[in-house]
Amino acid sequence: MLGKETLLEKIAGKNRGLLSTEVDKQAVLAAIAQLEDRNPTPRPVEASELLNGDWRLLYTTSKGLLNIDQFPLLKLGQIYQCVRVQTQSLYNIAEVYGLPFLEGVVSVVAKFTPVSERRIEVKFERSIIGLQRLFSYQSPASFIQEIEAGKKFPALDTKINSNRQQGWVDITYLDSDLRIGRGNEGSIFVLTKV
Repeated sequence: MLGKETLLEKIAGKNRGLLSTEVDKQAVLAAIAQLEDRNPTPRPVEASELLNGDWRLLYTTSKGLLNIDQFPLLKLGQIYQCVRVQTQSLYNIAEVYGLPFLEGVVSVVAKFTPVSERRIEVKFERSIIGLQRLFSYQSPASFIQEIEAGKKFPALDTKINSNRQQGWVDITYLDSDLRIGRGNEGSIFVLTKV
């Protein structure tokens, strides 16, 4: 699809948005808007077979995510959002790299509730921040299995007050390998299925 190719071309080399200038951001927003107008899945929240799975972040305007890269001696690695439709669970996982042997993971566990054909309400429940080596992190999928099994990690593993930490996301484009979302803080997320 031409619109997807255009968007992927606009975000290429932008390191998920970290290297985007204001001109770049406007070009990406225009490409996203064109693609959203041709969304092949008009009711994305109901398309559980497409929505379910592990997604890797290609581009975002979320300062919360991009600011992880601002810590001294740390670089932001891959960022994933893993959707488990059956349990209405979301797992946001950011891999962080820095000094040798100090690779880390910043993860947030949330529950979501569909509130319309495009919108989900998200309530954050748990935060896990720690060194990959301490809890034998291999991949998002294996990490999630351990979380779902109730494992407590040797890390900063804390409950989040979901009444204070919540938001929503509109899924504005969804196909078999690309998802675009717009969050309540004005952030945009472009993800590809792993």
